[in-house]
Amino acid sequence: MNNKNVLSIILGGGQGSRLYPLTANRSKPAVPIAGKYRLVDIPISNCINSNIKRIYVLTQFNSASLNKHIKNTYHFSFFSQAFVDVLAAEQTMKSDKWFQGTADAVRQSMHHFLSNEFEYALILSGDQLYNMDFQDMIKKHKESNAEISIATYPVNAKDATGFGLLKTDDENKITSFIEKPAAELLPDWTSDVSNEMKKEGRNYLASMGIYIFNRDLLIKLMENPDTIDFGKEIIPQSIHNHKTVSYQYEGYWTDIGTIESFFEANLGLTDEIPKFNLYDKNRVYTRARILPTSKISGSMLNKAVIADGCLIHADKIEKSVIGIRSRIGKGSVITNTYMMGSDYYESLEDIEKYKIDNLLGIGDHCKINNCIIDKNCRIGDDVIINGGAHLEDKETENYLIKDGIVVIKKGATITKGTKIQ
Repeated sequence: MNNKNVLSIILGGGQGSRLYPLTANRSKPAVPIAGKYRLVDIPISNCINSNIKRIYVLTQFNSASLNKHIKNTYHFSFFSQAFVDVLAAEQTMKSDKWFQGTADAVRQSMHHFLSNEFEYALILSGDQLYNMDFQDMIKKHKESNAEISIATYPVNAKDATGFGLLKTDDENKITSFIEKPAAELLPDWTSDVSNEMKKEGRNYLASMGIYIFNRDLLIKLMENPDTIDFGKEIIPQSIHNHKTVSYQYEGYWTDIGTIESFFEANLGLTDEIPKFNLYDKNRVYTRARILPTSKISGSMLNKAVIADGCLIHADKIEKSVIGIRSRIGKGSVITNTYMMGSDYYESLEDIEKYKIDNLLGIGDHCKINNCIIDKNCRIGDDVIINGGAHLEDKETENYLIKDGIVVIKKGATITKGTKIQ
């Protein structure tokens, strides 16, 4: 298909308060995942792999690091019409307000989109982990003469109450939609899904927050300033007036909305065959850093994902993701941990200066379990961090405990001998 027909709009999300403190200094799409990527790389890579190369990313909170990442990453030929542009909320003659919701973000940025030629707008979320061929969804959208397509995902009863659910007729046309239904309403919302999904008890069709709109309809829908959200207003109001179809997707997909889901998604990459498979023909693109290979001495590694440029002397690293430029000292044991790594190396002079205290990375003889370590942290020697259900939620200047996961804040120093257990 001619990719000039499609314009992609990635919604960067709001303040990302459920991912705090990872979103204290950066927008949600800029949160580092898998040791070397950022969340926004996932939808952008899905677009590029689907030959869609005109992409806007909408954001309004802490957008500086996102801007920098995109500027340093997505370079297309000078003669190409391809681009990835960040649109932060801006004051204009028509509006002086922040984005109020997903549809309002699109409405306020509409004048930028309409400067491009396109027939279909592909609207995506900036905080999901999945691998999807959008060309197939667009092809089916055209074949069914739809005005709106919604990507849907079969979920079980436990998860169903957290999503917008929909029902379809025999031709995949959506007949009804409900946002986050109460558990007692669920019996009325089961859908026809594949036998494999039925076996897993996934009988409800959830909206993935991935939409295709025909250009003319999107322009028309954006004329009403009172509709501020796609899931809560635009979709429920549109299904009876405009042909809206479901595109059922059964691959791996997860919405990274909480610290717990973020932690599980990252540690899931250490599985024998990860559900989100980075070792695949569909590449995930990110910033090309010129880093040396990782150097590992005397360490036992089991189910460990190690990024570039690391210096590791640990005794053992198990079921952990170790990000770029990470340094781990002798005798340390790291389990069930996502260490994001560092943005820079310390010089030999810096190492001399800090070695009495805390070097960048993890020191000697540390034991760290159930932990997320944000970028540029200094963890001194003999530190014990043992996350788990036994720990109550709390926050200090340097770390936060949420659902048993200990999150060391970006740039924090955990001094020698500290115990969080």
